[in-house]
Amino acid sequence: MKKTTLVAALLGTVLSSSAFAQPITEGSWMVRARAVHLDSSNGDSTPLGLSVNNKWLPEVDFTYFYTKNLAVELILTVPQKHTLYSNGGAIGSFKHLPPTLTAQYHFTDLGKIKPYVGAGVNYTRLSSVNFAPTVAAALNPSVDKNSWGLAIQAGVDIPLGNNLYLNLDVKKVQIRTDVSSFGKNVGEFKVDPVLFGIGLGWRF
Repeated sequence: MKKTTLVAALLGTVLSSSAFAQPITEGSWMVRARAVHLDSSNGDSTPLGLSVNNKWLPEVDFTYFYTKNLAVELILTVPQKHTLYSNGGAIGSFKHLPPTLTAQYHFTDLGKIKPYVGAGVNYTRLSSVNFAPTVAAALNPSVDKNSWGLAIQAGVDIPLGNNLYLNLDVKKVQIRTDVSSFGKNVGEFKVDPVLFGIGLGWRF
């Protein structure tokens, strides 16, 4: 939480600082739509051998440029359903909604291709958590439905003409939850995915 609070404070500084209020030559907004592959790290400190499935998902982001180099990006998707496994066997499912906010630096001295790096904060809300009846009866499991974590990213925008860009993007996001059985904490499950994305962006 200390790390998350620090990142949130830094993002707030970026949003409010008049030092960044410099003119830019392109439009201040960019909207991107991506297809993203979620590759979970499946880190588990419980004795259950927990894991979730990897999957493709849709993503949309809204980026505001304060200068030609400095921007803030809000990354959104729709709730995503995952199957939860224990030692390779399906034991339930849940949905997660993971909006992410990052502050970015865009490199503009490399010709038309514009790479960027970013860092920020992720909030994930777990919902529709369901366990198989036999698992529920034997373990009475539950998970923390709120997750705060850090996020880092790197990507590149490649111009296609008419303010349209091809976008390639990769992110590492902390998504974690405490797991309990009969009300007693038994460990932490770390989804902590790497997200590989490809899509199109429109600058205006």
